[in-house]
Amino acid sequence: MRRIFLSMMLLFGVLLLLILSVQISESVFSEVNGEKSSVFLTPKFVLGAGSVCNKYYHNVDFPRGHIALKDFNAEIVDESGSSVPLYETYIHHWVILRYYAPKDTDTNKERDSGKMIMVRNSGFCKNLGQYFGFGSETRRTMTRVPDPYGIEVGNPAEIPDGYEERWLINLHAIDLRGVEDQFGCTECKCDLYNVTKDEYGTPLKLGYTGGLKCCYDKTQCRVREGFRNIKRGVYLKYTVKWVDWEETILPVKIYVFDVTYTAKRGSDSESPCKIEYDVEACDRTSAGIDTICVDNKKTSLVLPNGGYVIYGVAHQHSAGIGSALYGQDGRLICTSLPVYGDGNEAGNEDGNIVGMSTCYPQPGSVKIFDGETLVLESNYRSIEKHTGVMGYFYILVADQLARPSRREIYKLEILKYTWLLVLMGVVAAIGAVFSFLRKDEKYGGYQLLGI
Repeated sequence: MRRIFLSMMLLFGVLLLLILSVQISESVFSEVNGEKSSVFLTPKFVLGAGSVCNKYYHNVDFPRGHIALKDFNAEIVDESGSSVPLYETYIHHWVILRYYAPKDTDTNKERDSGKMIMVRNSGFCKNLGQYFGFGSETRRTMTRVPDPYGIEVGNPAEIPDGYEERWLINLHAIDLRGVEDQFGCTECKCDLYNVTKDEYGTPLKLGYTGGLKCCYDKTQCRVREGFRNIKRGVYLKYTVKWVDWEETILPVKIYVFDVTYTAKRGSDSESPCKIEYDVEACDRTSAGIDTICVDNKKTSLVLPNGGYVIYGVAHQHSAGIGSALYGQDGRLICTSLPVYGDGNEAGNEDGNIVGMSTCYPQPGSVKIFDGETLVLESNYRSIEKHTGVMGYFYILVADQLARPSRREIYKLEILKYTWLLVLMGVVAAIGAVFSFLRKDEKYGGYQLLGI
């Protein structure tokens, strides 16, 4: 009897593992009113206390065909599918990039084939070609592309013969369980990682004390002595929403700006950006203890082809206090402010940026003109030094505004004729009054009866 019971328990355990593996590996598809949605997972990556994952996943699962992207969001989940909080696995960043590859090229060999064609966004930075991308703020930042706009992808007329469209995800995550200094690990401080050379073996420049060059793949942030290190598998779960492409959809261009961009008018407008920068601590001894310490970094950039701003959002790291984009005349195009968590649950982690406010201007209310010089500013608290911070701004721009629908045109026509009838009524009333006054003048006025 005991043997039968143990056999049944073993069988149940195997079945449970199979069910979980199916649930964690299969995508989930749904469709509502023509809008389709799928949930995908990257390959599993294993992290131990203080370890770093900076992986590039080629040819990831993604909707195919000529479509309009409407929404994209992502988060880290464990093997049971549960959300992993930032104080356990910190998302430094994730980005998704689009590219073309020969149809017969194996995914594992396409990078070395020399035949990959990256399809970047419309921005200025060669090294910021992503279509979507966030960091710790990923769970509470809106990414919805409003109707009737969409990000057009998969157009067969644009894909070279013999090639197909594919997608690439770069994920940079840091396991913070048991580390000595969580904030220092997220800022990639070199002393905590015991790093003096970058991932290519090049010695770090004098004065480089923290940033991406110190927390590359498989590096290790310092862990508290005696902490029990338990490795675990996690995934990036990403949700894509889209609709099939139609002529009624208006395409938008993606611009990703970086506050470290320094190219001037007439120079290479697609020069690389520095990606990150340091915030130096302010001198509170000379300025006074009550001084508000804010590091304000600015850059200017010329947008050759303008359009109507449909959406805007910034990306900052902890200690960020907001970013803004201005037009040439000083008008505000968009402000994006961080949302800091104040709890323990995933999406509300205390002290972390868990969201960024977004801009959805009224259609036609915010326009960037051709050749206009924009000013981007990024603000950080500077009571203490911060390393490897970022100051990006992401906007969607449409060449044209949405045309009114037949129903809207019908309403406008009704309104027009209503005003015409009102105007005719007013004219008739004025005519009647004028006729009455003339008649009154001719006959000396009317007498009241009974007087």
